[in-house]
Amino acid sequence: MAFLRSVARCNSLVSRKVSSTSSVVSGSIPVSSSQRGIPFSDALSVNQYQASLTYLSQVLAGGQLHQRRFRSVTATASPSSVHVAKQQQQQQDNPSSPQRDPLDVSFNDPNAAFKSKTTLELIRAYFVYVLCSSEFLVENNMKIMKLTKAIIGDKLFVQLMKSTFYGHFVAGEDRFRIVPALERLRSFGVKPILDYSVEEDLSQEEAEKREVEASVSSTGTNLSAEGLSLPQYSVDKTFADRRYKVQSARTYFYLNEATCERNMETFLECLDAVKGATFGTGITAIKLTALGRPQLLLQLSEVIMQARHYMRELAGATGNVLTHHKTIQDLERYLSNVADQKEVKKFLEKVTSDKDGILHLFPWSGIINEDCELSDTFRVPDPESGQMRRLISQIPPKEEEMFRNMIRRLNTIVKTAQDLDVRIMIDAEQTYFQPAISRITLEMMRKYNTEKAIVFNTYQCYLKDTYKEVCTDLEQAKRQNFYFGAKLVRGAYIEQERARAAALGYDDPTNPSFEATTEMYHKTLTECLRRIRILKDSNEDPKKIAIMVASHNEDTVRFAIEQMKEIGIHPEDKVICFGQLLGMCDYITFPLGQAGYSAYKYIPYGPVNEVLPYLSRRAQENKGVLQKIKKEKRLLLSEITKRLAKGQLFYKPKGNYTPI
Repeated sequence: MAFLRSVARCNSLVSRKVSSTSSVVSGSIPVSSSQRGIPFSDALSVNQYQASLTYLSQVLAGGQLHQRRFRSVTATASPSSVHVAKQQQQQQDNPSSPQRDPLDVSFNDPNAAFKSKTTLELIRAYFVYVLCSSEFLVENNMKIMKLTKAIIGDKLFVQLMKSTFYGHFVAGEDRFRIVPALERLRSFGVKPILDYSVEEDLSQEEAEKREVEASVSSTGTNLSAEGLSLPQYSVDKTFADRRYKVQSARTYFYLNEATCERNMETFLECLDAVKGATFGTGITAIKLTALGRPQLLLQLSEVIMQARHYMRELAGATGNVLTHHKTIQDLERYLSNVADQKEVKKFLEKVTSDKDGILHLFPWSGIINEDCELSDTFRVPDPESGQMRRLISQIPPKEEEMFRNMIRRLNTIVKTAQDLDVRIMIDAEQTYFQPAISRITLEMMRKYNTEKAIVFNTYQCYLKDTYKEVCTDLEQAKRQNFYFGAKLVRGAYIEQERARAAALGYDDPTNPSFEATTEMYHKTLTECLRRIRILKDSNEDPKKIAIMVASHNEDTVRFAIEQMKEIGIHPEDKVICFGQLLGMCDYITFPLGQAGYSAYKYIPYGPVNEVLPYLSRRAQENKGVLQKIKKEKRLLLSEITKRLAKGQLFYKPKGNYTPI
């Protein structure tokens, strides 16, 4: 099996290198022999395939296999409005100028929202939203889908889903069949964030069993250091099913290391698909809990919080280590009473600092180099006892190896993304994992974001500390000279976080209201924009900070646009982008893309029967945003009525936009 995996991996790497050179031949994607059993007829037409082979032979003959050169794709538009007709004439005079439409910031233009859709797709969307408005159907959607499948059989069920929920919310079954959807998005100015959305349909009992087993070491004990365990970072069976009260986020449950390897391969295939179909402008979303044992993240998060407590004893204030601006000399004075000064000296040699003070107590750069020993890394001098003490208990060799495997998988993914010139967004997860996820992600930024933002971290604005965390990470990026990438979201785990904090007796980490979360989002975004403006004014590269505004809230999108104008940041600066889910808020995404803003759709794909849990969550999420559904239904009905009145039942979308 190891041999077969190695062969498959080699084939995948060859496929990547081929696709990186032969990216576009009349919008087609060249295919390799490693299409994992997908017939050529399902991936490309014969003409496209022949054209790809011809181009590839030319490239190979010229010895250009490893070069990554892409054509900019521009075309001429032919809309009917007078304003856009004038733009068309300008484009004919200047073919290199991409088509741009004026932006209606009220997001009330049905034509701009839905010109990328056929009339039948609009009717399907309206039908799906009507169903999402039914509380009974939404609450029992998984039961209804399973019952329907049992009654009509698998074949008819698949066709039914493709005609309704699956067809609306999912792009296709595999990375080859989604290509037409990605090409159509691109032709209307929108780029993709790809996510292979296959999820296990686990029972609550099975999910709890896996989580509890993954949280106990091979020695049969919890891995927290004795006497130092913080309640937030302990495992409680009541919340072992991490799907509890979570609708809008996918959850991975650890089974074994082989499953994590398969997850890594899936993410690598997403990178291949993004590179091949999007001219290098796409993004792949990943979760760290898919790549290793979640308990290791839990343990590492606790260590980070213990380190902050340790610095609080030194500085007399709370916050991240670098915010205290303490120096090595301050630390030496603080540790002068420790008996073993030889160990103190060793500890201080590993502390990361600069002219502004201490950045990190521990050598985090070593953590992502796959060869560290966690147990030996997190030891600090204790002034009270006069001895060295661990912030983490002795981890068995098996768990150490698991952690190195997780880091190896992440390094493989990010290195591949760098090679393919594709970006990676690492999703946020629960607060008891997030300190570790953010720390590892920041180190990946430091390692790989040396020339551009390849790795993005995700910040959930329903948390009270989000603004401080973002400011700290921006400061770290500035002081360590790497490109900072962030996706700002409201967050997916707020109900679970509140319930868990109340049950386990620690401070609720969430904002008290929706309004407070919105204020946090806008405050954080404004700070990022302010720093981008400082970079522009000082003639530094403004792309050293790249932000995705991932929000379905049109007020937040409007706020971002207004702030960009006020601060003097233009869409052409390519530092701010916007993102929404496929099948949701088209009236925001498409007008933005067609107006020249950097706009993304989060694109799920996967076999019908294996994405049912994803579809179930989408239905639940839509039930919770009835006001947005109401607006989308109104705009859909307006566009459908207009097309039927004009006899455009078989309207064929044709876009001539080029994403920024």
